[in-house]
Amino acid sequence: MFVRTATASTAAAAVLGAGALLLPAAQPQETAARTPDRQTSPVVVAHRGASGYAPENTLAAVDAAKALSVDWVENDVQRTKDGVLVVLHDTDLKRTTDVEEVFPDRAPWAVKDFTAAEVAKLDAGSWFGKQFAGARVPTLTQFVNRLERNRQKLLLEIKSPTTYPGIERDILRVLRKEGWLDRPHVRDRLVIQSFGAAVIKEVHALRPDIITGFLGTPAVADLPSYAAFADQINPSYATIGAEYVAAVQRLKGPHGKRLRVNTWTVNDAAKAAKARAYGVDGIITNYPDVVRDATR
Repeated sequence: MFVRTATASTAAAAVLGAGALLLPAAQPQETAARTPDRQTSPVVVAHRGASGYAPENTLAAVDAAKALSVDWVENDVQRTKDGVLVVLHDTDLKRTTDVEEVFPDRAPWAVKDFTAAEVAKLDAGSWFGKQFAGARVPTLTQFVNRLERNRQKLLLEIKSPTTYPGIERDILRVLRKEGWLDRPHVRDRLVIQSFGAAVIKEVHALRPDIITGFLGTPAVADLPSYAAFADQINPSYATIGAEYVAAVQRLKGPHGKRLRVNTWTVNDAAKAAKARAYGVDGIITNYPDVVRDATR
């Protein structure tokens, strides 16, 4: 049985009416410059899609970001038992699908223990709201194709890389097949990040042209070692201040441009304004309209 979380309950602003997603009125979008360049206002990134208004990491959340005129979408990528890449945050399926009802004898319901066909049977929307019943866990292929249709950009997180050895090569293979490793996409529309330094080093080694990010807050003394393979340091908002942001931005990354800072997860106007005052380059948020309005 689905139990909606407190966070999701707070995000009850989205409703589905007459087949259309109704969201707060979209505001004019700040012109998004190329990822390595400095911004006057932080770039706003829709966390797992506009996940304050639609179930996270679903195509509905991608479309919700589009409805808000948000270019950048963040997602999480994992691998099924039969090697298919799917877009899902948790390493198990319990929180955001009905897996316990559909497969009651398969505890602990880890993503890696299910085939893609089994995952495709699951309802990934009802937990968030009945208007999203029937939403599915998308494959990475489906996800990037929706982004392409919407002319959006992707901040892709490689989730739990130690659970999925070689997943970075699988991701690059799918991105290549779907046309996301050509020069325009790599230059302007794609960043790959992870909490795992080793997997980001591997992505950089395999495709030095791709912009990469490390998720976390390395010590200032350690930042030069990260700058050898990461173009971005993307820390939790709770761990940073203006001095830390400035320390990151004083360094240049592997593409010869200054390191960028995209902080997460900022969901209210006051924190967004503080993050902007810190000098961050981007803000990752479940409520991109709130953050955009607070940081103009």
